[in-house]
Amino acid sequence: MQGFLQAIDPRAIIYLLVGTFSGLIIGTLPGLTATMAVAIITPLTFWLSPNEGLAMLIGVWNSAIFSGGISAILINTPGTPASIASTFDGFALTKKGMAGLALGINVVFSCVGGILGIVALIAVGFPLAKFALSFGPAEYFTLAIFGLSTMVAVSGKSILKGMIAGFLGFSIALIGLDPIFGSERFTFGRMELLGGISFIPVMIGLFGIGEVLSQIFTKSRTMSADARITTQLKRVVPTFKEVKDLTPVALLSSLIGIVIGVIPGAGADIAGLVAWDQSRRIAKRPEEYGKGSLEGLAASTTANNACLGGALTTMMALGLPGDAVTAILIGAFIIYGVQPGPIMFRDHANFVYMVITLMLLANVVFLAVGFFFSKILTKFLSLPQSFIWATIIILSLVGSYAINNSAFDLMIVFLSGVLGFIFRLLDVPLGPIVLALILGPMAEANMRRALILSGGSFTTFFTRPISLVLLILSAVSLLTSVLRKRKS
Repeated sequence: MQGFLQAIDPRAIIYLLVGTFSGLIIGTLPGLTATMAVAIITPLTFWLSPNEGLAMLIGVWNSAIFSGGISAILINTPGTPASIASTFDGFALTKKGMAGLALGINVVFSCVGGILGIVALIAVGFPLAKFALSFGPAEYFTLAIFGLSTMVAVSGKSILKGMIAGFLGFSIALIGLDPIFGSERFTFGRMELLGGISFIPVMIGLFGIGEVLSQIFTKSRTMSADARITTQLKRVVPTFKEVKDLTPVALLSSLIGIVIGVIPGAGADIAGLVAWDQSRRIAKRPEEYGKGSLEGLAASTTANNACLGGALTTMMALGLPGDAVTAILIGAFIIYGVQPGPIMFRDHANFVYMVITLMLLANVVFLAVGFFFSKILTKFLSLPQSFIWATIIILSLVGSYAINNSAFDLMIVFLSGVLGFIFRLLDVPLGPIVLALILGPMAEANMRRALILSGGSFTTFFTRPISLVLLILSAVSLLTSVLRKRKS
């Protein structure tokens, strides 16, 4: 009850609405990801209370994933990576003169997927956290390794590049004080580095400044020429029969999205693609997929939103980020004085229920306003990109400076932005860097504690059942990725 009351506090609701409308705009504009939005807004919430700050971040996250489908449907350009699969049938429906209906399906089934994902969190989160309370240092170390292995497994075309990015993230995580002895490491005499590299400025640089530099370099075209399609919108609200006919594929896609969301590092983009492919395999008219299938669009939009609940389950119950956004949310939770993981479910159950309630409210809010604002948000597709770039840079710099009022953090943002830009050019995934920054300290500290308890014997990681299973799963994850790429 305490968590519920914190979530429905009038100030929290106001910040939820602000976050939802911000996410709607950011998600609609191509190239501006939900990860970048949460990264640059997180520092701006630090002066708020936990329920107000999280309300804003959760509103941004949920609505950005949903609204990414608007540009995917209208101009065949996903607003966020999560909406890649929505372009397959969404734009084909637009060319058929059914853009309004496609936008309505995006609203309804994004909400359905989001709510089912939260139901999964309610059902699985507490039992999973209770099981994880039995973990010791060896189990936490292998859990971190498993998280990293799954991120590398889905890190793009090159596993080698994913591993390089992961090791770079680990290297950055080593900067600061030794977790066991407290001695300085790689600080080069700089007082600012004693506490290590702050996580949020790195995130802002990689996903905010880096994305802007990449778009400027590639001279991405503006969307003003394509925005004229928005004048052709007709019926937006789907009929009851249409919703009923699409419900079976939505339920299957929700399950797929939740399962993929639970896997650390998979993400909503993979969930949408897998759900679209699997629904096509069992469809009565698979030949319509990719040519304007309502089922195909419902599958992708349901799965990418259901994925959020799965990712949040992994993050909150185990302390492992399910995707890049939950990696940022871990930092926000810590700033608010709550460490994600099984202990949070035991000692801060009210906080858990507050997050669950805010997630449900965010889906209800964008369902309520989605039909109306889907038409209005299409006008933002005609904004000059130079205006968007300038806004992102200003928010990134203000947000990073606000964390510690430190000019050193601005330098970290700049260097991380350049690194993110270079990695985009080289097609090196950023996900493993983020995950290694989060899991690096956890992996190192628990590995060393486990070795101290075992007298320096590495057999402790192979003789404990849970630890052994996690190591086997890590090896299988990497091996299957290698075999899959060799086969393709």
